[in-house]
Amino acid sequence: MTDALLPAAPQPLEKKDDGYFRKGCNPLAQTGRSKLQNQRAALNQQILKAVRMRTGAENLLKVATNHKVREQVRLELSFVNSDLQMLKEELEGLNISVGVYQSSEETFTIPLIPLGLKETKDVDFSVVLKDFILEHYGEDGYLYEDEIADLMDLRQACRTPSRDEAGVELLMSYFLQLGFVESRFFPPTRQMGIMFTWYDSLTGVPVSQQNLSLEKASILFNIGALYTQLGTRCNRQTQAGLESAVDAFQRAAGVLNYLKETFTHTPSYDMSPAMLSVLVKMMLAQAQENVFEKICLPGIQNEFFMLVKVAQEAAKVGEVYQQLHTAMSQAPVKENIPYSWASLACVKAHHYGALAHYFVATLLIDHQLKPGTDEDHQEKCLSHLYDHMPEGLTPLATLKNIQQRRQLGKSHLRRAIAHHEESVRGVSLCKKLRNIELLQEVLSVAHQRSRLKYTQHQEDDDLLNLIDAPDILSKTEQEVEIIVPQFSKVTVTDFFQKLGPLSMFSANKRWTPPRSIHFTVEEGDLGFTLRGDSPVQVHFLHPYCSAALAGVKEGDYIVSIQNADCKWLTVSEVMKLLKSFGKGKVEMKVVSLLDPTSSMHNKCATYSVGMQKTYSMICLAIDDDDDKTDKTKKISKKLSFLSWGTNKNRQKSASTLCLPSVGVARPQVKKKLPSPFSLLNSDSSLY
Repeated sequence: MTDALLPAAPQPLEKKDDGYFRKGCNPLAQTGRSKLQNQRAALNQQILKAVRMRTGAENLLKVATNHKVREQVRLELSFVNSDLQMLKEELEGLNISVGVYQSSEETFTIPLIPLGLKETKDVDFSVVLKDFILEHYGEDGYLYEDEIADLMDLRQACRTPSRDEAGVELLMSYFLQLGFVESRFFPPTRQMGIMFTWYDSLTGVPVSQQNLSLEKASILFNIGALYTQLGTRCNRQTQAGLESAVDAFQRAAGVLNYLKETFTHTPSYDMSPAMLSVLVKMMLAQAQENVFEKICLPGIQNEFFMLVKVAQEAAKVGEVYQQLHTAMSQAPVKENIPYSWASLACVKAHHYGALAHYFVATLLIDHQLKPGTDEDHQEKCLSHLYDHMPEGLTPLATLKNIQQRRQLGKSHLRRAIAHHEESVRGVSLCKKLRNIELLQEVLSVAHQRSRLKYTQHQEDDDLLNLIDAPDILSKTEQEVEIIVPQFSKVTVTDFFQKLGPLSMFSANKRWTPPRSIHFTVEEGDLGFTLRGDSPVQVHFLHPYCSAALAGVKEGDYIVSIQNADCKWLTVSEVMKLLKSFGKGKVEMKVVSLLDPTSSMHNKCATYSVGMQKTYSMICLAIDDDDDKTDKTKKISKKLSFLSWGTNKNRQKSASTLCLPSVGVARPQVKKKLPSPFSLLNSDSSLY
């Protein structure tokens, strides 16, 4: 039984030491959602293998000169491309597997589209972080094994978050924790050697980077994807369920929009600005669809003003889905968006457009202007329903003339039937949509209802009195909007707070190793004063006091006293601790802040396997600094990365990390640069 049929309760919090540590879902649980994610992971591996084979075949085709060899390579290349196309279709089938994510309640509504979670590979932080703690902070890295283990456990739990608010909070807590980790351990001037690998949720292509940008962006994408799954899971038969669905899709749009505006250099297709813009439109369109369902939930009364309202709401949903389909049909999104998603957007645009015309036809045919009714109100509603009335008709005259009302109503029915036929045809052209029985059933019932009403009022002379039904103006009582993610509501404690206040003990600041100072307090006088917040700083040091003779300098920061950590203590607390020892000897450890110096150059920043030329870029390693100090040499700009292809007018990829671009000029020497795909010959180069 899938977890869509049996709602999962929030995971209990496991107490660990003095805090609480959340766990993800059991990855081995045989739920419908976990099976889909396992299939997605398996497809990602097959796509990676096929991409490597295609890359090897393309490289061989470039260097081969024998005619027979080239023909054989072309044949193998065609086979590999066919396999890739089949794998892509299988991945698209997983992306349109909407049934697993829907509510457990039986509903007669069109399914909604959720986003699948991005898959990743395991990452080992332990060795790199321990070495950095020893090198940068001068502390024993093994003292932080528990904190590093907590970080790795939290990342592992985020791979299988529960589909509820606890799962969203889990992902947000890891995202915020990454902010602390980035400030503590990832200097902007060097790479740490930790490779983060994430798979594109739409194409299955893996992308790897050595900085935290890809990791943070992928976690944000999964937060948005989890919100979409929450929205599709809501019970759409209740008012509260529809309100929750609207809220979830608006929050999903907010997270994806925040990702688009904050992380503009992501090398993955599903997180490119163009794709994220389309996904934001899709989430808002589905939220608007839920608003329409919320209005129709109590029942649609056959009353003039109610039908006007419902018709304009349906026109609004059809309009946003038409805009979504137009955005999905534009390059470069068209090449990577699942065809079934674009087809479903087109189907919904026609379906809700048909509903709008059907409701207008109903209010025109079934209602007559009777004495005592509010003529002015009905005339105003009818005039606001159209941008312009058909030629020769006026709102009040149409309301009073029964024949004109019927003719205009039947013209709306003809347009409704035409839209229904287009929606049914759109489903028939897409193999994935044909497999969704509920979708076909909903469209069929709506189509038959419009045809039945037209048949009931059809007359022999209808063809002689044709009126073109005008477009219906869209209007909604609840305009959906983006809800910006509120990370401040999630409380997160820095795992590595023992290192000291983040404002001072960060990767951006360089410190001397801790120096042990042994001195005595003479007659209650320390020989220096203290200032600043945590950590406190030595100030006004007497040059001949015991501490100065032992090696203390003005500006030193006190990190421990008698092996008691005092990085977080205030001036009064440190002073009280120092004076508590009386005239005895005091052991104090201090550190000094170093001036920032030029850091080592970076190596390759991004590997993007099998991406198109716009995104398939690779950074070049900058040559080592020249030992020569001849100041007469000119300083020239050097390119920091190599674009795939030789077109000089091609735009630079936003996914490439810019490296230092100033260096000492050297004689022009032609070098044969390696292909980006040559790095994929071994597992170690990618992972």
